[in-house]
Amino acid sequence: MKFRLSNFHLLTQEVMKEVYIPVLKFAHKGNNGLGILIAGSRNMPGAALLSAKAALRSGLGKLIVHAPDSVLDKVAFYIPEAILDGDPNPDCFSSLPDVSENCKAIAVGPGLGRNPATVKGIFELLKTLSYPIIIDADALNILSENKLWLDLVPENSILTPHAGEFDRLTEKSDNHFERALKTQDFAQKHHIIVVLKGHYTTIALPDGNIFINTTGNQGMATAGSGDVLTGVILGLFTKGYTPENSAKLGVYLHGLAGNCALEKQSYESLIASDIIENLGKAFKILQSK
Repeated sequence: MKFRLSNFHLLTQEVMKEVYIPVLKFAHKGNNGLGILIAGSRNMPGAALLSAKAALRSGLGKLIVHAPDSVLDKVAFYIPEAILDGDPNPDCFSSLPDVSENCKAIAVGPGLGRNPATVKGIFELLKTLSYPIIIDADALNILSENKLWLDLVPENSILTPHAGEFDRLTEKSDNHFERALKTQDFAQKHHIIVVLKGHYTTIALPDGNIFINTTGNQGMATAGSGDVLTGVILGLFTKGYTPENSAKLGVYLHGLAGNCALEKQSYESLIASDIIENLGKAFKILQSK
């Protein structure tokens, strides 16, 4: 592992203002893209709900949620804005959604579980797609159990592991800094983007650069927070941001929304839904002069 201070950069409001793309005055939903979220299983429907709502709050035009019917029943009730695409398996993800030429943004992983049918579905997805995707949660755990599949992950895909998930993909690290250096090597080796989640989330790019986030707080260490981040990144990627800028801006806005949530919540009471509800405030702060 090489450590070069020049490879490390901070994600600040000034930097993110340069990345942010204002919404076109005459935009329509077609301009803002079509995204697909593959998430949820019978025992974990909430992950799909959180990711889907976060994606919609991040500006994409249309969102398709591909999930078993046991999850889609809940999506239909709680998120009427989403388009539903049922998996043949009633309990878990097992087969590819209908990926049209109009969709170049897919996120997979939140709440999937590791049913053998899901493992097979992940393999088929990786074999089929040639453009970058967002991989999170159980999709990462499935990759860690089938490391040869990493060669199938499209270049510039975004992986969003927390510390434990990244250790399973590589090997155990003694501290966050050591782990962050490993993400640098991992991103370069596989030509992907690694978002290592934590209090100071780091983003490793294929060119060796690492970006350290400056937003967020300890109250965000709560179930579902990562599912929200996946949705935010998907929303931005769908809108047309590059994979690199989707990761950077998504992480920054996610943390900023968590900070805004503390206006009404405490570190103890903050939950993932609070982050979603404050995404609008985060965007407005970023847009402010």
